[in-house]
Amino acid sequence: MQNDPITRLIFAPISMLYGLGVSLRNFLYRVELLKSVRFDMPIICVGNLTVGGSGKTPHTEYLIVLLREYIKIGILSRGYGRKTSGFRLVHPQDTADKVGDEPLQFKRKYPGVMVSVAEERTMAVPQMLMIQPDLQAIVLDDGYQHRSLRTGFNILLTEYEFPFMTDYLVPSGRLREWRTAYKRANILIASKCPPDLTEADRQQFLQELQPYQYQQVYFSCYEYFTPYNLFDGQQSLELDGSHDVLMLCGIARPQYLEAYLRPLARSLTTLTFGDHHLFEKPDIGRIRKSYEDIQSDNKIIITTEKDALRLDLHRDYLIEHQLQIYVLPIRVKFLFDEQEKFDTEVKDFLLNFKV
Repeated sequence: MQNDPITRLIFAPISMLYGLGVSLRNFLYRVELLKSVRFDMPIICVGNLTVGGSGKTPHTEYLIVLLREYIKIGILSRGYGRKTSGFRLVHPQDTADKVGDEPLQFKRKYPGVMVSVAEERTMAVPQMLMIQPDLQAIVLDDGYQHRSLRTGFNILLTEYEFPFMTDYLVPSGRLREWRTAYKRANILIASKCPPDLTEADRQQFLQELQPYQYQQVYFSCYEYFTPYNLFDGQQSLELDGSHDVLMLCGIARPQYLEAYLRPLARSLTTLTFGDHHLFEKPDIGRIRKSYEDIQSDNKIIITTEKDALRLDLHRDYLIEHQLQIYVLPIRVKFLFDEQEKFDTEVKDFLLNFKV
């Protein structure tokens, strides 16, 4: 939830100082006193202006599925929340605390795609090319503010219900840089839209956004699929309204997931943690207690794919205490029949890329 007016007023001086620092940094890059490194290969950036919650992970996955059959792509991420540092190649047998939940999710779902993590993305690209010389393109996950690496194509996400146009700089709000930074984007996506978004709603949003002529704007929502058992991927479960559900998640803005689950459950209890939260033993004890407190003979835990990777660190304990945990897969869907248009725009960038 965005901060109320009184909170924004209290934090306004800090936000202004932060904004001055951001402005100075962007100015130095603009006049090239700070240099951006450019590589002779296409790099697509998926990012946002806010602190989490815009849906970067499923949109990055969408690009993986779109491109992996045609070219050799690599995914480069910071690996937020990991306890390691430096450049690391991600392997399916890694754990979330070593490489971060999102990169591990990419690697386990698409093992044939190269995934790496590094704080310094400019140093990571040459290392990726040394390991896989036939790499043809890189998708940069959450790199919109990483100005030291010059990307050729910027995809900027913003939540439909909480757009950057009405937000404020941290700590007064959730913006990592000024709203005007959206002009660096080639594509803007309003994410987490209601599936039944109307044309009138779209036009109202576009009027508030005021995109530049060179920018295309798309609207996307999530499609949810059949949950599968965390410890046995072959075991699935239909949500038919007969289950008492404990919704467990450590993601930014879980309201979208809650709105989906509530009509599909007999009852819904929510247990939320901070975004990318690495579950420790006390957290697992709290989860177990919340589950056991539900008085039902047909109760389950529903969690996200990202959370499942962090819960898996406590697999033995969770199995021992017979917690029935199911993972809910999601996929991005473009509204207004514009999926093909979006796909074509991304492919055209790659086909027309010049050094």
